[in-house]
Amino acid sequence: MVIDTVKAYKTSLPFTGAFSHSRSTKTSAENIVVEVIAENGKIAGYGEGAPRSGVTGESQESAMDSLGLFIRQGPFPWELNDVLQVWDFVDGLPEGKEHNSAVCALEMALLDLLGKRQGRSVIQYLPQDFFSSRVCYGAMITLEDKEKILNMCNLIKGVGIHHIKMKLGKDFQQNKQSLEAIKLVFGEDYVLRIDANNAWDFDSTRKLLPLLKEYNIRFVEQPLKPDEPDLPDFAQLMENNGVTLVADELACSLNDVENIAKQDIYKMVNVRLSKCGGFRKSLRMIDYMRKKGILFQIGCHLGESGLLSAAGRVLCLLCRDALFYDGCYDSFLLKENITLEHVSFGAGGEAGPLDGPGLGVKINREVLNRLSSDVAIFEPFV
Repeated sequence: MVIDTVKAYKTSLPFTGAFSHSRSTKTSAENIVVEVIAENGKIAGYGEGAPRSGVTGESQESAMDSLGLFIRQGPFPWELNDVLQVWDFVDGLPEGKEHNSAVCALEMALLDLLGKRQGRSVIQYLPQDFFSSRVCYGAMITLEDKEKILNMCNLIKGVGIHHIKMKLGKDFQQNKQSLEAIKLVFGEDYVLRIDANNAWDFDSTRKLLPLLKEYNIRFVEQPLKPDEPDLPDFAQLMENNGVTLVADELACSLNDVENIAKQDIYKMVNVRLSKCGGFRKSLRMIDYMRKKGILFQIGCHLGESGLLSAAGRVLCLLCRDALFYDGCYDSFLLKENITLEHVSFGAGGEAGPLDGPGLGVKINREVLNRLSSDVAIFEPFV
C-alpha cells in the first residue's frame, strides 16, 4: 500500500460549556489531527494528539513542527504493508515528552490506515495477554460550584456510574462543598479519586486530611508540585492515612516510570495515550509497571475527539488489570465532534470493542475542515 499524502490539522474542538481545574478554565480543546491518505485517495487513516503545555510542554505549533520533522526526516513508511513497519518507525523517532502528542497522532493514523486496508481492528496489532471484552469507565467532575456538581452527580448516578474522579483546588471551603455534593447524591456508594493538579502544599494538605478521611478518599493525583521539598514526608503522611499517591504529569515516558519506581513515592500512574506517546510507548510503560507491582489507570485528556476516545477504548480493553478507566466523554463534553459518531459508554459506564476496521470510527470531513485553523501537507520526495 503506497501512501500518497499526509495532512496535519490544527483543530479546535468547542466544549458544551466552560470546564475548570485548579490551573485554568477552558472552553475548547486545541488538538492536532493527522490524516494519512493512500492508494490514490481511496483510503485514509486518522490519528489525534492532545498537546498540553502543562503536561508535556507541547503546543499545537510545536506538535505540528514535530510532525514535519518526523515525516520529512524520519524513515517514514511511505509504502506500508506490515505493522512491524509502524513499530520500526516509532522506535526510530526522537525520545522526549515534547514530541509525545505528535508521535501518538502519527502512530494512530498509520495503525488506523493499515487496519482499514487489511480489514482488521487496531486491537489485533497489539499484545492481548490482558485483553478484556468489556470495561467500565468512571466519570469526571471538574472544578465547579456546589449546585453544578450536584447536577453532574445526579446525571452520573442516573447512568449507573459510581467511580468518580473529581478536580479539587486550593480553596478549602470550595473543596468541602464539592465533596459534600458527592455524598449528598451517592451516600456511601461511591469510589472517589481526587486530582488537585499540583495545587496543594504540605500545610494545606494537613488541613485537608480530615476531609480525605471523612469522604473516604483513597487516591490523590499529583497534589503537590514535583519540586516540593516536603514531598517524601508528604508521601509518608498520605500512606499512613491509607491514601495512594498517583503520578500523572511526572509520568510521560518509560524513563519517568523507572524514576518513579526508584523514588517509591507514587504507587500508581495515570497512563494517557497522547501524554505517553501512543500505544507502543504506553504499553512499554505498562509492562514495566506490571513487573514492578506499580498500579496504573488508563486516563484521558479533557477534550479528546472520537478519534482519541476510540484509541483510548482500545488501550482500556488491552488492560483488564488497570485499576480505573477514564475517557469516551466526547458526547458529554464536545459541542461538535470530528467523528461521525460519538464514542461513549453505556449504562454503568460499560463499553466494549467498536465495530469496524482500524479504530472503528469515521471522520466527519466537513466538521474537521471547519474546526481546523491550519493544515500542513506532506508528500513523498520524488
